[in-house]
Amino acid sequence: MKRREMMLLSGAAVFAGCTSNTSFLATRNLRWREGPSLPAPKQEIYPALHNGEIWLTGGFIAREGRIVGPTNETLILDPRSGVWREGPGIPAPRHHPQLQSHNGKLHVLGGFQAISAEGMWQMQTGGWRLDEDGWNRLPDLPEPLGEAVTASLPDGLHFAGGRTPVADANAAWTDHADTGLHFVLTGDAWESAAPLPTPRNSSTAEVIDGHWHVVGGRTVSGGNTAAHEAYIAGEDRWVTLAPMPQAQAGLASGVIDGKLYAFGGEWFDNGGGVYPQCWVYDPQADSWQAGPDMRSPRHGLGGVTLNNKIYAIGGALQPSGRETSVLVEILGA
Repeated sequence: MKRREMMLLSGAAVFAGCTSNTSFLATRNLRWREGPSLPAPKQEIYPALHNGEIWLTGGFIAREGRIVGPTNETLILDPRSGVWREGPGIPAPRHHPQLQSHNGKLHVLGGFQAISAEGMWQMQTGGWRLDEDGWNRLPDLPEPLGEAVTASLPDGLHFAGGRTPVADANAAWTDHADTGLHFVLTGDAWESAAPLPTPRNSSTAEVIDGHWHVVGGRTVSGGNTAAHEAYIAGEDRWVTLAPMPQAQAGLASGVIDGKLYAFGGEWFDNGGGVYPQCWVYDPQADSWQAGPDMRSPRHGLGGVTLNNKIYAIGGALQPSGRETSVLVEILGA
């Protein structure tokens, strides 16, 4: 059951504020620097901050730069030592699994499992929660979702957008279509919530001042999109906000000083490529400005904010599965 009827409003009414460029001056002092590299190359990951450390699990692993399949490996970065260590592996290898810390517990949601060499994209409805006794199964999502976005909000664990199977087939990327489905886990049950207005996959998302911003991504039929919408927590409605200056998909993001930084991603036209651009969104002005270009442009990477710095983790230096990387780079003052 839907909680309330969805409302689409102009973002100006909710987020209007100062439109001065002075709010962006602090970005000039930010730069990318080298961080602690992953032990092995990984891409298509969604890491999370949990108990003061950075966790990642699953994703595609690679040999000689090219992906060979999904993994169940979990890695944990202690920011004080700058050392990655192994954590408890999830029960089954998955790529594109979403990690989200919620109510003090780490959750793994959705993603894809490989059922054969030709069936690398079996979308999943289930996930796990890390308890004291290890990973325990979560209630299945009402529909399988992959390449979606997640958020921990006061009313529950949110999971929205991405792709879902269009028919009985569920093994290849072409078996799926974009969706705006939006589910909330409260206790041991999933409920439907207002759907994401622009169905799309491979977006990035951040929570700022209680509002869940979903930025960029791609559609199966239309390619990359610059769409930007925000969910108003507690009101079950979305607002449409200023789009990204450039349509980017397979990107990552983080938050510094209350501003959203979105960076990286890939495109496939004319041989394809990877975006170096980093864009900065000021929610007070509902406007974007260019930030510092990535030191090493990548897609399929993860973004995590820790101590007012953004960690850009893993990903690939070339479109699709080429040149999967161990790189970790940090944006900060």
